[in-house]
Amino acid sequence: MGPIIEFRSVEKSFGEKRVYQDLSLEVQAGETLVVMGGSGAGKSVMLKMLIGLLQPDSGSIFFRGEEVTRMSERQLRSLRCQIAMLFQGAALFDSLSVGNNVAYALHEHHRHDMTETQVRDRVHWALSLVDLPGIEGMSPADLSGGMKKRVGLARAIALKPEVLLYDEPNTGLDPINTARVNHMINGLKRTLNVTSIVVTHDMSSAFAVADRMAMVHRGQIIAMGTPAEFKESSDTRVADFIHGRAPEHEDVETLLLS
Repeated sequence: MGPIIEFRSVEKSFGEKRVYQDLSLEVQAGETLVVMGGSGAGKSVMLKMLIGLLQPDSGSIFFRGEEVTRMSERQLRSLRCQIAMLFQGAALFDSLSVGNNVAYALHEHHRHDMTETQVRDRVHWALSLVDLPGIEGMSPADLSGGMKKRVGLARAIALKPEVLLYDEPNTGLDPINTARVNHMINGLKRTLNVTSIVVTHDMSSAFAVADRMAMVHRGQIIAMGTPAEFKESSDTRVADFIHGRAPEHEDVETLLLS
């Protein structure tokens, strides 16, 4: 059986800035793939291209053998029920209650085939899975940063997707909430049997959740393997990133100006 997700020779630029020049990557069903790389490497762009929020300049992206890059808007809406994304800032609507935030995607995608009772039950189920039962009536303004991330995750899993995309899920969180989110990523994989792609530059989180890892550098995947293989990598670019070391050729002035 082939990969559930595949990027083939994808190129993407924004004006003069080339983000990807040859992105080729496979994701297997049921695995958690961690994609890492420096700020501005294009990790979030990869996720947005996968669900059709951005279009590549060339190359192809496939989900279960269907080419995402050729899908109509109607087909993309269906795709986004199967591939749900937790955005970097949780992206909650301040004007809506927690319950209505979690129900938002259900109303968007299932308004003709779910009753309001079914929606409420699904919202309760999703919030319970992220250890936040009974907070449907609260406002996002009353939530901590960690709780907002978990509500955003509840909104994603309310669709019961096949694939979950996590865009920097631990950004801005303290160590306790970071550990809680990592635990949930692993727990949801087991409970829902989902395939996950986690974009992060937090190495402790990467090693806590990954089945396999990929590193993006200068528009390409330069390394792919298990966490153990990454720890033992002889590629200085990988080793420097994992251990937080500046490349030897960079001096302090270069770093300050970058």
